[in-house]
Amino acid sequence: MNDKLKYPLEQVALIKAKRLEEAEKILKEKKKQLEQEEKKLKDLEKEKEKVRLHKEDKLQQLRDELDSESTTEKIQQMKRYLKEVQEKLKQKQVKVDAQEKVVKSAEDAVEVARRDMLQKQQDVEKLSIHRQEWEKEKKAYLQHLENLETDELGTTSFMRHRHEKNR
Repeated sequence: MNDKLKYPLEQVALIKAKRLEEAEKILKEKKKQLEQEEKKLKDLEKEKEKVRLHKEDKLQQLRDELDSESTTEKIQQMKRYLKEVQEKLKQKQVKVDAQEKVVKSAEDAVEVARRDMLQKQQDVEKLSIHRQEWEKEKKAYLQHLENLETDELGTTSFMRHRHEKNR
């Protein structure tokens, strides 16, 4: 009888709770990965900004040289260097763009993990509600059995007293 009164979905509830824990752990890991990728992106953007500022400085130097009537050789050298800086800036921009894609992918992974965790949380909550309802039904059933037993004992006692009086 004790097995009949044991919650029938106990194993399912344990499995769902474990899956929820795993989903929470995965979500935490995905958030950590996202933070790392965002940090990388910020670092790359800082590097790009540094190169952009360097380019602007060199461009200003070229303008100053043009205003001061410098030699053609020096101006050509500055222009070549400016092209190199421009190429470096383009490379930094490519790296930033690629990292932005990685960050977007990490954001998507966090969202997927969050949805999965929420779904598993709902599953656990549903089973918890089901268990509460089952517990109520079990109490009502046990009370019913107790009432039947009490009635039976009362009837037996009544019959014995009646039988003893009739002797």
